[in-house]
Amino acid sequence: MPMIAVDTQFGRLGIVEEDGAITKLDWDGEDQGEITPLLTEAAKQMAAYDSGQLETFDLPLRVEGSQMQRDVCDAMLAIPFGYTRTYGELAKDLGYSAQSVGQGCGGNPIPVIIPCHRVMGARGLTGFSGKGGVEMKVALLRHEGAAGLLI
Repeated sequence: MPMIAVDTQFGRLGIVEEDGAITKLDWDGEDQGEITPLLTEAAKQMAAYDSGQLETFDLPLRVEGSQMQRDVCDAMLAIPFGYTRTYGELAKDLGYSAQSVGQGCGGNPIPVIIPCHRVMGARGLTGFSGKGGVEMKVALLRHEGAAGLLI
């Protein structure tokens, strides 16, 4: 699978393409295979996000997994830059349990682009499955101006 690596303030992020869609983001990724026009565009958008010039990615994405996983990822994509929602709010909207939504967030194959960092617990900050754990989640929320929500 082709991958392009992008150095960001959040570390080196490897963006993977399969069959014309972004399917994965790897922490500490490295360039692999042929760098396609889609990967070049994904790298350009990630650099713009990193520099504060992009709030919403416009890339074809494909999430493998259960219908629940895809539903949770779609719900996370709908959370605007600089805002957060809780697992419970997403669960109510989707008709799943908050625990299922949490599992869907943890199983997000394309973090940052699909913003699982924007999902919080009912009482505030919770874990993060990406490299660096909760500290990375805080860094992403600060970058988006949502750090005031952490207090």
